[in-house]
Amino acid sequence: MGKKKPNEMSFLEHLESLRKHLIRSILYIIILAFAAFFFKNFIFNEVLLAPKTPDFITNRTMCSLGEFLGLKSICINQTPFSIINIKMTGQFMTHITVSLIVGLVIAFPFVFNEFWLFLKPALKKKEIKHSRGAVFFASVLFSLGALFGYYIIVPLSMNFLGTYNVSHEVVNKINLNSYIQTFTSVVLASAVVFELPILIFFLSKIGLVTPKFLKKYRKHSLVVILALSAIITPPDIFSQILVSLPLILLYEVGIGISKRVEKRNNKKFISDDVSTTA
Repeated sequence: MGKKKPNEMSFLEHLESLRKHLIRSILYIIILAFAAFFFKNFIFNEVLLAPKTPDFITNRTMCSLGEFLGLKSICINQTPFSIINIKMTGQFMTHITVSLIVGLVIAFPFVFNEFWLFLKPALKKKEIKHSRGAVFFASVLFSLGALFGYYIIVPLSMNFLGTYNVSHEVVNKINLNSYIQTFTSVVLASAVVFELPILIFFLSKIGLVTPKFLKKYRKHSLVVILALSAIITPPDIFSQILVSLPLILLYEVGIGISKRVEKRNNKKFISDDVSTTA
């Protein structure tokens, strides 16, 4: 039997390492969620419920832009809809759920860093060098995605879904839980989608994705992005373009990243081949 190398770990040691990183990640989320619990008024009144009011910055900007362009259809959320609670424990449980989600969002850089620390020992020195700044860029992209979802997609979605009706006899009285679910799913989905360049980087590193593959399915991705934009925005072309442009840009950035990774992999293959021949 061969001796185990100093930097190699057994399966159980990997599990123990993973357990430690998971525990730390959960602690980060719980601590920040606990802190968020005490900022109830700010989180609910100034953050969660703000996008449905006329004074929200996106709503004011869209209305001003609509006035300038003569497009009244892009003036959104001028009639705030009512939110009700129908369960005895509804508001308290919503408060706890929102605190945990806020804790998760704020703790993302720490959680991703724990994931990176777990993955790092399995990488070679050159791979670590080329992956430097992964935690920073992943955190920046996550934050940009969450902000894009909050300031762009949420107001557009609230305007469309909150005012949509099948008959004038049916009045919208939105349940608190339904509102929070829609809000958080949009913001978190946007944050995750903005991680696309990071995902493409790692998939390119292991050879599952190539620039050729991404270019081949560029048109398909464009159709998916436009369809998604049409679903979550009001029925006007301006709003659809507003939502789809950053997603298209992220896909193109991903192609550029995949090209760089492939170029580095080819250089490494050539250098290894030369050294083997020599």
